[in-house]
Amino acid sequence: MKKIHLKFWAVCVALSTMTACVTDDDLIQNDPNVDTNANFWQTGDDAIKGLNAAYAALLQDGTYMRCSPLLLDVKGDDSMSNSPWGAMYNVGRFNSNPTDPAIYGWAFETYYIGINRCNQVLNNVPTIVMDEGLKARVLGQAYFLRGLYEFHAVNLFKNVPLPTSATEFYHPQASQAEGWDRVIADFAAAADLLPVSYDGVSGPDAGQPGRATKGAALGYLGKAYLFNHRFAEARDTFLSVINLGVYSLMPNYRDNFTDTNENNAESLFEVQFSRAVGGGDLGWGGFPIASWSKTSARAITYAPRIFGWTDVQPTQALFDEFHQETTVGGELDPRLRATMFYNYPGCTLYNQDFATIYAGSNDLFALFCRKYQNSDGQYANEMDWRSGINERLLRYADILLMYAETLNETGNTAGAYQYIQMVRDRVNLPNLNSVQPGMSQAQMREQIGHERFLEFALEGHRFDDIRRWGWLEDPAKLAWLKSRDGEFNSYAAGREYFPIPQLEMDNNPGMIQNPSY
Repeated sequence: MKKIHLKFWAVCVALSTMTACVTDDDLIQNDPNVDTNANFWQTGDDAIKGLNAAYAALLQDGTYMRCSPLLLDVKGDDSMSNSPWGAMYNVGRFNSNPTDPAIYGWAFETYYIGINRCNQVLNNVPTIVMDEGLKARVLGQAYFLRGLYEFHAVNLFKNVPLPTSATEFYHPQASQAEGWDRVIADFAAAADLLPVSYDGVSGPDAGQPGRATKGAALGYLGKAYLFNHRFAEARDTFLSVINLGVYSLMPNYRDNFTDTNENNAESLFEVQFSRAVGGGDLGWGGFPIASWSKTSARAITYAPRIFGWTDVQPTQALFDEFHQETTVGGELDPRLRATMFYNYPGCTLYNQDFATIYAGSNDLFALFCRKYQNSDGQYANEMDWRSGINERLLRYADILLMYAETLNETGNTAGAYQYIQMVRDRVNLPNLNSVQPGMSQAQMREQIGHERFLEFALEGHRFDDIRRWGWLEDPAKLAWLKSRDGEFNSYAAGREYFPIPQLEMDNNPGMIQNPSY
């Protein structure tokens, strides 16, 4: 009996000794079939894979698969939403709920997924032994993409965290001024590192369309300066884009919104969607899997009734403003019918006659979105949720009109005419110097507002313009906006930004909610 007790005691001592020697590191076992941060960042091929993951965040629901276009579009007076989904309906009415993260909260989350992936590239690639030219391009693209995700976060949510490390858990909330400084620094770093084109490089990225270029970085750098009223810096940066000599306007305006003529001479940066790659599952969010498609849900979300959900529609104010001026030949501005469907003779969509399909309903008198629709006859509708049309984030027309704006704001109103006219000439509008000569700076501001309204309708620019021009603080302008778009009747000061999602408020100590929420 005594021996048994002694044996039991000896076993207990042995087990106790073994347990005391076990550390936390002993308990962490890595799956040999899964790359870890410690063993992944070894080669140039790893650098490209990590960078591609940063691009992939642009294709998720929170970004350009669906949510970001909605957040950028629906608050403007060029679009409206009567969606039955409250979260979407309330975007245009400045009434997003901090406790319901649908749409705006998903965007917030995905911007930080993108920022984290960029930070992994920027934290790890500098120490990799690899071709130095390729390394510079990888880092330049990572700076550009981080700047782009930050641009959206700062522009839509005002005061946000600005992490630079992929391993830190908590990040302090920065002021909006600090946020814009970071955006500007990242785009400037990208512009210094990126090539004008990938056609002349050697490496795995050679000749690949869709990668960020020097022109894209400079374009967004100028835009960030412009949004902060740093007009002279913006002017000089936009001129640098023009002087690259690689961009021009497409003769056919509609070529900017279909799945043909993608990555064309007018495009500085596009999100690359395609029906030909990936699986059939939609990238709603979560951990990415191989079966995710690389397609967009924008088309079904904006599609005309019967052919999609019709969650977004053009406003009557947009339709009316297109009729303020005719072409040199006395015809309608061709951008009108490239932008929206409505009941005019010969209007067809998805191989069906507008007047016939909507006969006997109120939709016979409705306005529907045409930009980014697969409506030219190749598909019967958008109900498969899988559009392959690239999202054009930055067009050369935008560079020209922003450059004209900076010329006007820096005292060269006469010089602005030339660059506005380049955009007008494409659609055969009269020479502005002849029809409105000698405009004052204030008159030119109004004219640029009109030109941008028509050129970029339903492209996510209008509300940004309204906010940065100070129209929401101008009682006369705000009343004018309310007369054009009833959604502005529910605007309250501070609601020009979305709320910080409540989950972020709960999880990140010290976060302060945006005013009025």
